[in-house]
Amino acid sequence: MLELYHVSRSFAQNPVLNDISFTVPGGALTGFVGANGAGKTTTMRIIMGLLSADSGSVTLNGQPLTGATRPNFGYMPEERGLYPKQPVIDQLVYLGQLHGLSRSGARKRAMELLARFGLDDRAKSKLESLSLGNQQRVQVTAALLHEPDVLILDEPFSGLDPIAVDAMSSILRDYAARGVPVLFSSHQLDLLDVLVDHLVIIQDGRILADSSADELRATQASRHRLSLGSDTGWLRSEPGVTVIDISGHEALVNFDSESDAQRVLATAMSRGPVAEFAVHRPSLADIYREIIK
Repeated sequence: MLELYHVSRSFAQNPVLNDISFTVPGGALTGFVGANGAGKTTTMRIIMGLLSADSGSVTLNGQPLTGATRPNFGYMPEERGLYPKQPVIDQLVYLGQLHGLSRSGARKRAMELLARFGLDDRAKSKLESLSLGNQQRVQVTAALLHEPDVLILDEPFSGLDPIAVDAMSSILRDYAARGVPVLFSSHQLDLLDVLVDHLVIIQDGRILADSSADELRATQASRHRLSLGSDTGWLRSEPGVTVIDISGHEALVNFDSESDAQRVLATAMSRGPVAEFAVHRPSLADIYREIIK
């Protein structure tokens, strides 16, 4: 488990991280989400030792991170750092050797990962000849070459097409299945529901949530979706009902109690046909939007 304890960081007297603490469990995919400037990249740089914290600490399995620990991390920074005029395979082999792999071992591992991304036929191409999405795949490959013990990925899905997103998701799930802590940031909220096991939400340098996906859903009030044969505006004046959204014949509401739900259902049926009256399972994207309000 990767853990951050009371980490703070300021730049020129401007606080960027304010006493943040959260965990990245082993064997789970942890999504790290927040608006631009919320502090995600600064946090990842502190984890990797590229920035120092003003206070607080980062540990792995209870032990402080050191120069001997971090080389076993896989890191993909926000700013891509590969060489545009070099062939893909040459620089991947070079980077693999820097991590202690033999030349032949680095080449074999690189080709395996490129094949998973559908890029094995472009291994000898110069990086600059690839599309931006394919360059992103190569960057991720570089982070995975040495079979890291921890994965820290800053926007790994940026620029990827749906096929590459599926390949990336599969690779990250494989690492989580081995017990590897995986922390990745993403602005693609639709990925949260299908991918993450654990969610950390940061806003203005403060942690607003640090929970498993199931725990976050359980904390949300019970919601119901209604689809009626007539306008649903009358729900606004019903006691025991909190309207979340109304659009014509459809509504999303919270009920104070089960008896309120049953009473509203009876009222709706007396007004006309009811096409849907069902518990609404909030997506993690919905929960994120609710938390940052």
